[in-house]
Amino acid sequence: MARRQTSPLVTIVRTLGDDPAIHRRIADALRTAIAQGTLQGGARLPSTRTLASDLGVSRTTVEAAFAQLDAEGLLVRRVGSGTFVSETGLERESAPRPAPAPAGARTPTAAPKLSQRGHHLVAYGRATAATSARTFAPCVSNLDAFPFAVWNRLLGARARRSSAALSAAIEPAGLRALREAVADYVGSSRGVRCTYENVLIATSTQHVLDLSARVLLDPGDRVWLEDPGYLGARSAFAAAGARLVPVPVDARGLSVSEGIARAPDARLAYVTPSYQYPLGITMSLERRTELLAWAAAAGAWIFEDDYDSEFRFSGQPLAAIKGTDAHDHVLYAGTFNKVMFPSLRLAYLVAPVDIIDALVIARSLSDGPVAALTQATMADFMTEGHFAAHIRSTRTFCEERRDALVDSVARELAGAVSIARTETGMHCVGWLPQGTDDAVVSQRASTRGLDMPPLSRYFLGRDDREPYEPRDRRALHEGDGRTAPAVPTAKPGLVMSYCAATPAEIRSGIRTLARCLG
Repeated sequence: MARRQTSPLVTIVRTLGDDPAIHRRIADALRTAIAQGTLQGGARLPSTRTLASDLGVSRTTVEAAFAQLDAEGLLVRRVGSGTFVSETGLERESAPRPAPAPAGARTPTAAPKLSQRGHHLVAYGRATAATSARTFAPCVSNLDAFPFAVWNRLLGARARRSSAALSAAIEPAGLRALREAVADYVGSSRGVRCTYENVLIATSTQHVLDLSARVLLDPGDRVWLEDPGYLGARSAFAAAGARLVPVPVDARGLSVSEGIARAPDARLAYVTPSYQYPLGITMSLERRTELLAWAAAAGAWIFEDDYDSEFRFSGQPLAAIKGTDAHDHVLYAGTFNKVMFPSLRLAYLVAPVDIIDALVIARSLSDGPVAALTQATMADFMTEGHFAAHIRSTRTFCEERRDALVDSVARELAGAVSIARTETGMHCVGWLPQGTDDAVVSQRASTRGLDMPPLSRYFLGRDDREPYEPRDRRALHEGDGRTAPAVPTAKPGLVMSYCAATPAEIRSGIRTLARCLG
């Protein structure tokens, strides 16, 4: 069999740059080749898989480089056709030069470009951006269950009797009535002891993640991240200049002993203990206690993202970690956007008062409070009992859809996909046979209107990781007297969200997925 020839791009990449980040070296090399005409406009580049194989790096690394050049307008990516050098970008490079600058003036050699941080934000933003409202789209709630008639009535009543106080500037941390309602709600439902003064109203969990990262972290600080884990948290902390430390997740949640072995001096740990995203694991009480003990000893923060604790179909959830935080090391975040409707744009953070004050000041530099009318309506919705009633009906809707998903997978995909019947959350993981490329399966499903992200996407890539080489592998297993879990690999699977689809749409979607796997 003839041996496949190595792409000429390998020579280009290997002859330029000393940046330690491989994806930036690849991007710099290709950018230079395009500017010098080595790569002509319209030229087709090898696939990310091919180039990654030739260079001996991960596909994620090459994907990050291509995404950066795409953002700069130097590449054009066409689904089903490939990646090409942009002819438009080259035309801009070769456009007539402006008239000479006055004597003594400094003449620029090239157009201004994005900063390193800007490129980083674009690369992460592309990876974490919401995809669509297609079948199985992640983190989308079921609008069929929402009482829009009640909401519109409350909104209209608030608008009609809007006072001067409500129309003027409100408290920077949020409307007091809503902050009080949130404090009552998290106290009764999640065991979080707080008052309205501990509550900040924001637009989304991503909003408070970004604020917290900017206020609590210095560039270079290390942050524990669940691996696999939520991409939005990864992007927020990376954008703040943090060094990301992947900490594996096992059947009991984040491995605290492994985190301590890798980065005992980390400044913050991000966790989703109620229903780990994306694996759907509930962190054990023992692990929660270990995490709090580490934070107290290290003087570190814990960011507890309780993104979907409302979606629990049986039994009582464990109290939030914040509920047993005796030293005020935990920041507890929740959102209304999933259980209500996505365009509501309301979330909250519970934290020590001085941290709330610092976050409010930081937000004032780039943004302001959430719309007062929306906050007031939400406060009425909660205090009049509609929110509790809505949660009960939503659980019924979602449980029905979960059953439809699990049953359909068992019937249509037996032997090809395995799935467990969870008792909480908005999604399940459909596990694929070992050796399957879940990214390929996800792409096939996407072309057929199904939004099922590959599980491998949620593991930290090689270029994102904090360099770590244990001096003694046995040291990773010390601390609790038991064998700690091994560092996981990106086991193939698909994240299947079920809340937004009807049972009929779910059954149809699983039949479509079966064709993708055939």
